[in-house]
Amino acid sequence: MLRKEHMSIDRCINIKPKLNLEDFFSGKLLAWGLFEDVFGIIRKKFTCTISGDWNSTTKTLTIVEDFIYDDGVKENRVWKLLKTDNDTYEGRTENVVGIAKGYTRGNVFYWKYSFELPLYGRKTKVNFKDYMYLQDNNVIINKAKMSKFGIKLGTVYLFFKKH
Repeated sequence: MLRKEHMSIDRCINIKPKLNLEDFFSGKLLAWGLFEDVFGIIRKKFTCTISGDWNSTTKTLTIVEDFIYDDGVKENRVWKLLKTDNDTYEGRTENVVGIAKGYTRGNVFYWKYSFELPLYGRKTKVNFKDYMYLQDNNVIINKAKMSKFGIKLGTVYLFFKKH
């Protein structure tokens, strides 16, 4: 179960400001990020424009991400996050294998999922463990650890700012 695996973020339960995903990701955001491999080499940099919409009736947060990578490649991703409880979420997007599962504690959102990345002309399944830290009401710092077969491949760092 997700909660037992990462009980360490429970220590963040009283850290302010409290992260409310629906509030933070509703509206327009900008993001900047990079992928660092296990040797500390920056392999990709990117920017992203984001538009989010919370539907309180269906308890669904829709997040549309438009990426532009440093090599000129563009990518669009649409996330649908279903709020299943006060602090738990299930997420889906095109390349997620199964369902992403996560929860909030204080100023932190943790989730994990398997993702099919296009590598060398084919899709490769990798695993992500994602930690989002709300710094203030306008900024989130995201650290996502990527692995395959339990072997660390690298880390994605992403900085979100409300527009």
